[in-house]
Amino acid sequence: MDQLKPAAELASAASKPYPNDSAEYRAARTALLAEEIELRRHIERVAAQRRALPAGGEAPDYLFKNEDGATVPLAALFGRHDTLVTYFWMYGPQRERPCPMCTAFLGALDIPVRDISQRVAFAVLGRSPVERQLAFARERGWRNLTFYATAGDDFARDYRGLAPDGSEWPALDVWVKDGAKVRHFWGAEMGGTEDPGQDARGAPDPTPLWNILDLTPAGRGSGWYPALAYD
Repeated sequence: MDQLKPAAELASAASKPYPNDSAEYRAARTALLAEEIELRRHIERVAAQRRALPAGGEAPDYLFKNEDGATVPLAALFGRHDTLVTYFWMYGPQRERPCPMCTAFLGALDIPVRDISQRVAFAVLGRSPVERQLAFARERGWRNLTFYATAGDDFARDYRGLAPDGSEWPALDVWVKDGAKVRHFWGAEMGGTEDPGQDARGAPDPTPLWNILDLTPAGRGSGWYPALAYD
């Protein structure tokens, strides 16, 4: 592979002042640009390492209810693809309303899932009946996400969506077909690894809400979280 140019060199060549930039601002922004270039390179290195993972464990024959009320196996969620991405959201039958953070994440995917599904299958999994999940989806104006209900709680327990005390956690997972088998390729495992004073988050964080706020002076803030409704 060709030797990459130093990030500082690339940043210096690309850095151009906006109107009325001070020399202090431009110098700081150029230094930040070099770090952003390094971050992009690191993200790609991590993605390459992820793609190179060896075969994961074979998934048991979990069953789900689809929107037609039929009971289908995990393999059926792949459709025409050999890769499946699933999101287990916190909207079990004991919850009056779904988790606002899950809602923010899924809401950001309802339109781009039309593009995502050209490459891989994407399914939303919940412990509530599909009809209940769909009712909320339509309330939010979602039209493109596909929902399934877990048949029993084995899947949620096995893949970190349900704690022993019955509390729910979101779970983002990737699955691959290996002949007739379904294997777990990758799952988000960042929970419990956060630094002091930091919320648990992915690396990179998959939620556009947080990525946009990270660009701003105040960032994510220390106590603000999305809600299901705003005044």
